[in-house]
Amino acid sequence: MFRDNAEEINAKSGWIEVICGPMFSGKTEELIRRLKRAKIAKQKVEIFKPMVDTRYHEVHVVSHDANFIQSTPVESSSNIELLANDTRVVGIDEAQFFDEGIVEVCNQLANKGIRVIVAGLDLDYAGKPFGPMPNLLATAEFVTKLHAICTHTGDIAHFSYRKSEEERTVMLGEQDEYEPVNRATFQQLMKKKKVNGR
Repeated sequence: MFRDNAEEINAKSGWIEVICGPMFSGKTEELIRRLKRAKIAKQKVEIFKPMVDTRYHEVHVVSHDANFIQSTPVESSSNIELLANDTRVVGIDEAQFFDEGIVEVCNQLANKGIRVIVAGLDLDYAGKPFGPMPNLLATAEFVTKLHAICTHTGDIAHFSYRKSEEERTVMLGEQDEYEPVNRATFQQLMKKKKVNGR
C-alpha cells in the first residue's frame, strides 16, 4: 500500500507506484494529488497520457471531478522514456490503454532513479485483467487499490460494467456508457446481457 512517506525513500532510488481500480473510483484524482504534492516539493514532474484519451481535454489529465493537471499526450510507451529527461517524478494516466512496452519503460525510468506513478483500470468491461496492468502491478513497489460505489447496492464496487452491447476492449466512455458495480451485481448484469443477446 502506498504511504505518503514513500517520498522519504532515498532520493537516489526510483520506484513504481500503481493506482488501480474500476471507473469512478478516483484513480486520476489520486494521481493528480500525488503529482501536485511533488510539484509543491519543487520536484520536476512530467505527466503523460495516451493520445487516444480525449474525453475531457486533449492535453490535460482531468479527473471526473474536473480536477486537472497539464500533461503530454503520447502515441506509444516508447515516447515516454524519450520525453522524460531530467525529471524526478513521472506520472502516467490511463496506463491500460498503452502497449505492453509500458512495463519496461516504467522499469527503466525507476532504474534511473525516477519515481513513477501510474494510474489505470485493472479490469476491462468483461472483468478480465486489462492490457499491461497485471504486469505493472506485479512490478510496482507500491500498489493502491481504490473502489467506487456500486450504483445498484451502495456497496463497494470493483467492476466497471459497460451498459452497451459493444465488445471492443478499448472504448472510451463516461456514466452514460459505464457504471461501477460490485461482484454480485456484475455477475447478474453480465448473465442478463448474455441471455438477452441470444
